[in-house]
Amino acid sequence: MSGDHHHHHHDHDHDHLHPYDPEHHHPHRPDQDDTMTYYRLMEEAVRELMIEKGLVTQDDIRAEVEAMDARVPANGAKVVARAWTDPAFKKRLIETPKEAIAEVGHDIGPMKLVVLENTPEVHNVVVCTLCSCYPRWILGIPPDWYKSRSYRSRVVREPRTVLREFGTEIADNREVRVHDSTADMRYFVLPMRPAGTEGMSEAELAALVHRDSMIGVTEVSA
Repeated sequence: MSGDHHHHHHDHDHDHLHPYDPEHHHPHRPDQDDTMTYYRLMEEAVRELMIEKGLVTQDDIRAEVEAMDARVPANGAKVVARAWTDPAFKKRLIETPKEAIAEVGHDIGPMKLVVLENTPEVHNVVVCTLCSCYPRWILGIPPDWYKSRSYRSRVVREPRTVLREFGTEIADNREVRVHDSTADMRYFVLPMRPAGTEGMSEAELAALVHRDSMIGVTEVSA
């Protein structure tokens, strides 16, 4: 497990961990559009000052927001599917993730990314023990459970038990490695290609890959 945290933000804590369930929905938070908080006031002041100084334009800000909205787990799924079907790409993905991901049209910015390949001998799972550091540039916004105190504290102590709660049973003879993200270092799990998918196209394979398998709490099944 890697350490050295330089965390820069804290997200909402969600203090219970429940098994992975796509039907599980969290209650919606009430909108606070009419509340001028300290940070909202500061953001508006800085934004307006930067526009006034000519450092950015409204179009620059709009483009950045649209780019953030376009970051979704499906982007990571395409990367995984390409790695499954192209051994040379997989090698580049593991050795030089930033350049390889750029080949499929995604810029991960200045983030240092490590790609962790799951194998029959090793299963990798990712956490950020202090807050919610996450490869947002390729997977988008992290799920609430990833930010929860329960997941952050338990997955490092009892990873097999936590994985079991997600419905993932790891054989005793397979090593489980837990990787702790930092503000400077993010991890992306390359899950194992499921058996029986030999004839599938890259697009069909991408459709099998879900967000949680790229965090390592689940595996991909056909």
